[in-house]
Amino acid sequence: MTEKTEKKQPQKKHKLRVKASIRRVSRKTMLVVLTVVLTVCVAGYLAVLIILKGPSPTFTNLVVSTMMETRRGDKIAHMFFSDAELTSITAQNNVSSSNTVTLSSDEPYSIPDSEKDSIQVIDISGPTYQGKLMIVRDPSRIQLGVNTLMGDSAESGFLVENYVAAEGAIAGINAGGFDDPNGQGDGSIPQGVVVKDGQLAAGSPNDYGTVIGFNQNNHLIVGDMTGQQALDWGLTDAVTFGPVLIVNGEAVSITGTGGGLNPRTVIGQRDDGAVLLLVIDGRQTSSLGASYEDCIKIFQENNAVQAANLDGGNSSALIYDGKYINTTVSMYGSRHLPTAFLVKGGN
Repeated sequence: MTEKTEKKQPQKKHKLRVKASIRRVSRKTMLVVLTVVLTVCVAGYLAVLIILKGPSPTFTNLVVSTMMETRRGDKIAHMFFSDAELTSITAQNNVSSSNTVTLSSDEPYSIPDSEKDSIQVIDISGPTYQGKLMIVRDPSRIQLGVNTLMGDSAESGFLVENYVAAEGAIAGINAGGFDDPNGQGDGSIPQGVVVKDGQLAAGSPNDYGTVIGFNQNNHLIVGDMTGQQALDWGLTDAVTFGPVLIVNGEAVSITGTGGGLNPRTVIGQRDDGAVLLLVIDGRQTSSLGASYEDCIKIFQENNAVQAANLDGGNSSALIYDGKYINTTVSMYGSRHLPTAFLVKGGN
């Protein structure tokens, strides 16, 4: 054996020992990492389990109701509860359906000239929420902004700010719902019936659902009806969503928690014609959100005789004087929508 070969053998053995040592350390590191990840997952699962199935049925109902109103939350809830359990929780915590429709009137509102340009914005807050309430004194200033390409899946809806700019409006709020598969809907296909200028812009005469809109005398009409009934009752601008919260001065019945805590958008009207536009922020540390019962109380405190829930969650948005005055949930800002209620500029 040559001297050169003798020198190479210790070097080769040393390299082999180093590689073996690295493999042992890697295996130990991987084992530690896997153990930590597994521990965190198990701890997280147990924590969620304790929260969802803890000792307080009321708290469980509130959390589950909140989750069931979101697509991601709904999936998580189904990981911990059977379909029968979720159906039972939903049945025990909801807003009762109202069979009543707003009593229509042939009398237009008489708004004093000195009040026609009045718009108030009030800060709204409660134990779990913060929001804005806009009061538009003259209901004739409300109109519906509609995506003229709605129903064409190749064309997305518009942002509330786009509707406001296109119509030269001073304010705007999100309106009806839309198809939203996996939370990726682009606002191109509206939910149910949409009425614009007294004509069906979406939906059919036989489509039935909760319709929310204004008639030719600027009265807010809320209730369950078909598209044809909406036209027969003279609705000129209307969308489909819900639930109805107040009709003809009477609040609907609330069961249990009355739904979860989430971002909300609600529209209402006082008996003097003033329109109330409410947006509640939610899913944030500063504002978890409001329940339907919270919204009913807000509208009752502001003398609403009609009120109905519009699309909420990531869609909740209120623009005034060119800027959003609420905090949207999504980090990407306001969503694309097929409709928006707008406040036209003053005279």
